[in-house]
Formats: sequence, structure tokens, C-alpha cells
Amino acid sequence: MSDVIALPAVLDIQAVDALRTRLLGARGGPLTLDGSSVERLGGLCLQVLLSAQRTWAADGHPLVVSPASDAFIDQWDAFGAPDMAAGQRGDPA
Repeated sequence: MSDVIALPAVLDIQAVDALRTRLLGARGGPLTLDGSSVERLGGLCLQVLLSAQRTWAADGHPLVVSPASDAFIDQWDAFGAPDMAAGQRGDPA
């Protein structure tokens, strides 16, 4: 079973430390990030999420964003990193 972390609506510089701490606390197993409430994704939180993606992959555990808001996916894609939330738009299947 995967742990679930609900991402806040605003992932900006003020959310970086809390995001990093929560991710580190969940390390060691599968993780699902609920991005359904995300309205804004900033560059520093993007970097934390990319680092987490690589860390989970290196540890051999899945890290997915599901569901992801349209805003999360659009902003993720705008940064040129379309693979984390690809195909996860809207409510879970």
C-alpha cells in the first residue's frame, strides 16, 4: 500500500521546506502525491519534486501524482518535465 501526501494549493517558495520534510518522512516505500488541489507550482517545489522522483526511482519504489489538477499538469509541462503527472489529469479512475 502506498502512502499518500496531499499537496497544497500553492507550491511556492514558502511551501518548499514543508514539502521537503514531508517527502523525506515518507521515503522508503511507494508514495502517491495527491495533486488535485494544486493551483500554482513554483520552480523550487518543482526541483524538490524532481529530486524526489529520482530518489524514489533509485530506491526502487514508485512515486506518482494522482490525481493531478489541470493547473499542476499544465505548469509541470510548462517547465518541460511532463513525465511525473502524464495521464493523471482529473479524478482517479
